[in-house]
Amino acid sequence: MDRPIAPYVTPWTGESTLPTTVVVTASGVEYADPVQDALARDLDGALWAVCGGTATGRPEYAAELHPERQRTAMDDLLCAGCGKPAARDERGMLWLLPLIGDVAATSWEGVRSSIPPMCEDCAETTPRLCPVLRAGHVKLRARLAEPIGVRGTLYPRLGEPGEPDPDALVLYASPDLPFVIARQAVRELRRTTVVAFAAAIP
Repeated sequence: MDRPIAPYVTPWTGESTLPTTVVVTASGVEYADPVQDALARDLDGALWAVCGGTATGRPEYAAELHPERQRTAMDDLLCAGCGKPAARDERGMLWLLPLIGDVAATSWEGVRSSIPPMCEDCAETTPRLCPVLRAGHVKLRARLAEPIGVRGTLYPRLGEPGEPDPDALVLYASPDLPFVIARQAVRELRRTTVVAFAAAIP
Protein backbone atom coordinates (compact mmCIF):
# COMPACT_ATOMS: atom_id res chain seq x y z
CA MET A 1 0.00 0.00 0.00
CA ASP A 2 1.34 3.44 -0.91
CA ARG A 3 2.05 5.63 2.11
CA PRO A 4 1.71 9.43 2.08
CA ILE A 5 4.93 11.39 1.58
CA ALA A 6 3.81 13.74 4.35
CA PRO A 7 1.17 13.40 7.07
CA TYR A 8 -2.35 14.43 6.07
CA VAL A 9 -2.44 17.34 8.55
CA THR A 10 0.94 18.79 7.53
CA PRO A 11 0.76 22.11 5.64
CA TRP A 12 2.68 22.60 2.38
CA THR A 13 4.55 25.60 1.02
CA GLY A 14 1.83 25.97 -1.62
CA GLU A 15 -0.75 26.63 1.08
CA SER A 16 -1.27 29.67 3.29
CA THR A 17 -3.77 31.44 5.51
CA LEU A 18 -5.66 33.92 3.37
CA PRO A 19 -5.52 37.61 4.31
CA THR A 20 -8.84 38.70 5.76
CA THR A 21 -10.15 41.89 7.30
CA VAL A 22 -10.98 41.23 10.94
CA VAL A 23 -13.45 43.46 12.76
CA VAL A 24 -13.67 43.48 16.56
CA THR A 25 -17.16 44.28 17.83
CA ALA A 26 -18.71 44.33 21.27
CA SER A 27 -19.97 40.78 20.71
CA GLY A 28 -16.79 39.28 19.24
CA VAL A 29 -14.59 39.12 16.16
CA GLU A 30 -15.92 38.73 12.66
CA TYR A 31 -14.73 38.92 9.08
CA ALA A 32 -15.72 42.07 7.21
CA ASP A 33 -17.12 39.93 4.38
CA PRO A 34 -20.36 38.48 5.83
CA VAL A 35 -20.35 35.52 3.42
CA GLN A 36 -16.79 34.62 4.31
CA ASP A 37 -17.64 35.03 8.00
CA ALA A 38 -20.62 32.67 7.77
CA LEU A 39 -18.63 30.02 5.88
CA ALA A 40 -15.75 30.18 8.36
CA ARG A 41 -17.80 29.44 11.49
CA ASP A 42 -18.24 26.01 13.04
CA LEU A 43 -21.33 24.65 14.78
CA ASP A 44 -20.17 26.13 18.09
CA GLY A 45 -19.99 29.59 16.51
CA ALA A 46 -16.18 29.77 16.60
CA LEU A 47 -14.59 31.69 13.73
CA TRP A 48 -11.84 29.82 11.86
CA ALA A 49 -8.83 30.93 9.87
CA VAL A 50 -9.41 30.74 6.12
CA CYS A 51 -6.87 28.76 4.08
CA GLY A 52 -6.00 28.88 0.43
CA GLY A 53 -3.58 27.35 -2.06
CA THR A 54 -2.86 23.71 -2.84
CA ALA A 55 -0.85 20.94 -1.19
CA THR A 56 2.14 21.46 -3.47
CA GLY A 57 5.78 22.35 -2.96
CA ARG A 58 7.38 21.04 0.24
CA PRO A 59 5.84 19.87 3.51
CA GLU A 60 6.26 22.50 6.23
CA TYR A 61 6.94 20.35 9.27
CA ALA A 62 7.99 23.31 11.41
CA ALA A 63 4.65 25.06 10.87
CA GLU A 64 1.40 24.55 12.77
CA LEU A 65 -0.88 21.80 11.47
CA HIS A 66 -3.06 22.79 8.52
CA PRO A 67 -6.18 24.36 10.09
CA GLU A 68 -8.81 22.85 7.79
CA ARG A 69 -7.38 19.33 7.64
CA GLN A 70 -6.59 19.34 11.37
CA ARG A 71 -10.14 20.38 12.16
CA THR A 72 -11.57 17.71 9.83
CA ALA A 73 -9.39 15.02 11.38
CA MET A 74 -10.33 16.07 14.91
CA ASP A 75 -14.05 16.42 14.16
CA ASP A 76 -14.29 13.03 12.43
CA LEU A 77 -11.49 11.29 14.42
CA LEU A 78 -9.45 10.59 11.32
CA CYS A 79 -5.80 9.58 11.22
CA ALA A 80 -3.37 12.51 11.26
CA GLY A 81 -1.12 10.56 8.90
CA CYS A 82 -3.43 9.44 6.08
CA GLY A 83 -6.87 10.96 6.77
CA LYS A 84 -8.57 7.56 7.11
CA PRO A 85 -10.41 6.38 10.26
CA ALA A 86 -8.16 6.18 13.32
CA ALA A 87 -7.42 2.86 15.03
CA ARG A 88 -9.54 1.62 17.93
CA ASP A 89 -9.37 -1.40 20.19
CA GLU A 90 -10.70 -2.34 23.64
CA ARG A 91 -8.33 0.20 25.23
CA GLY A 92 -9.61 3.05 23.09
CA MET A 93 -8.39 5.17 20.20
CA LEU A 94 -4.73 5.34 19.22
CA TRP A 95 -2.78 8.62 19.70
CA LEU A 96 0.90 9.54 19.20
CA LEU A 97 1.95 12.67 21.09
CA PRO A 98 5.29 14.44 21.56
CA LEU A 99 7.02 13.87 24.87
CA ILE A 100 6.53 16.75 27.32
CA GLY A 101 8.64 17.68 30.33
CA ASP A 102 9.81 14.93 32.66
CA VAL A 103 8.41 11.78 31.04
CA ALA A 104 8.61 9.81 34.28
CA ALA A 105 6.56 12.44 36.12
CA THR A 106 4.08 13.20 33.33
CA SER A 107 0.51 12.02 33.67
CA TRP A 108 -1.11 11.46 30.30
CA GLU A 109 -4.59 11.40 31.86
CA GLY A 110 -6.45 14.52 30.80
CA VAL A 111 -3.77 15.67 28.37
CA ARG A 112 -5.07 18.22 25.86
CA SER A 113 -4.11 17.48 22.27
CA SER A 114 -4.32 19.35 18.99
CA ILE A 115 -2.72 16.36 17.24
CA PRO A 116 -5.40 14.04 15.80
CA PRO A 117 -5.35 10.28 16.42
CA MET A 118 -3.60 7.69 14.22
CA CYS A 119 -4.25 4.46 12.38
CA GLU A 120 -1.97 1.49 13.08
CA ASP A 121 0.07 1.81 9.88
CA CYS A 122 0.69 5.54 10.24
CA ALA A 123 1.66 5.10 13.89
CA GLU A 124 4.66 3.18 12.56
CA THR A 125 5.59 5.42 9.62
CA THR A 126 4.63 8.98 10.62
CA PRO A 127 7.31 9.45 13.33
CA ARG A 128 9.97 9.06 10.64
CA LEU A 129 8.34 11.81 8.57
CA CYS A 130 7.47 14.28 11.35
CA PRO A 131 10.40 15.94 13.18
CA VAL A 132 8.25 16.66 16.26
CA LEU A 133 7.42 12.98 16.77
CA ARG A 134 10.86 11.86 15.62
CA ALA A 135 12.33 13.72 18.60
CA GLY A 136 10.51 11.27 20.90
CA HIS A 137 6.87 10.45 21.48
CA VAL A 138 4.38 8.50 23.55
CA LYS A 139 1.98 5.96 22.07
CA LEU A 140 -1.25 5.76 24.02
CA ARG A 141 -4.87 4.71 23.88
CA ALA A 142 -7.76 6.87 25.08
CA ARG A 143 -11.30 5.67 25.67
CA LEU A 144 -12.61 9.24 25.76
CA ALA A 145 -11.49 12.19 23.63
CA GLU A 146 -13.82 15.08 24.38
CA PRO A 147 -13.68 18.20 22.18
CA ILE A 148 -13.06 21.01 24.66
CA GLY A 149 -12.07 24.07 22.64
CA VAL A 150 -9.79 25.65 20.09
CA ARG A 151 -6.33 27.15 19.87
CA GLY A 152 -5.89 30.35 17.91
CA THR A 153 -5.53 34.13 18.04
CA LEU A 154 -7.47 35.75 20.88
CA TYR A 155 -8.36 39.41 20.37
CA PRO A 156 -8.83 41.86 23.27
CA ARG A 157 -12.31 43.22 23.70
CA LEU A 158 -13.19 46.71 22.52
CA GLY A 159 -11.50 49.29 24.72
CA GLU A 160 -9.12 46.78 26.33
CA PRO A 161 -5.38 47.44 25.98
CA GLY A 162 -2.89 44.97 24.58
CA GLU A 163 -2.22 43.04 21.41
CA PRO A 164 -3.95 39.84 20.25
CA ASP A 165 -2.60 36.66 21.85
CA PRO A 166 -1.49 34.54 18.87
CA ASP A 167 -1.49 31.20 20.73
CA ALA A 168 -4.41 31.05 23.14
CA LEU A 169 -6.30 27.95 24.23
CA VAL A 170 -9.96 28.93 24.48
CA LEU A 171 -12.51 26.47 25.85
CA TYR A 172 -15.95 26.17 24.28
CA ALA A 173 -17.56 27.28 27.56
CA SER A 174 -15.35 30.37 27.83
CA PRO A 175 -16.73 33.88 27.30
CA ASP A 176 -13.59 34.45 25.21
CA LEU A 177 -14.77 32.10 22.44
CA PRO A 178 -16.42 34.86 20.34
CA PHE A 179 -13.11 36.75 20.35
CA VAL A 180 -10.85 34.04 18.95
CA ILE A 181 -9.94 33.11 15.39
CA ALA A 182 -9.34 29.38 15.66
CA ARG A 183 -6.60 27.44 13.92
CA GLN A 184 -6.59 24.12 15.81
CA ALA A 185 -9.30 22.00 17.42
CA VAL A 186 -8.40 20.59 20.85
CA ARG A 187 -9.55 17.37 22.53
CA GLU A 188 -8.96 16.23 26.09
CA LEU A 189 -7.89 12.59 26.36
CA ARG A 190 -9.26 10.59 29.29
CA ARG A 191 -9.18 7.00 30.51
CA THR A 192 -5.79 6.73 28.86
CA THR A 193 -3.46 3.75 28.69
CA VAL A 194 0.19 4.35 27.83
CA VAL A 195 1.28 1.71 25.32
CA ALA A 196 4.92 2.70 24.83
CA PHE A 197 7.46 5.51 24.88
CA ALA A 198 9.70 6.02 21.86
CA ALA A 199 13.09 7.69 22.08
CA ALA A 200 14.39 10.06 19.43
CA ILE A 201 14.79 8.44 16.02
CA PRO A 202 18.21 9.11 14.43
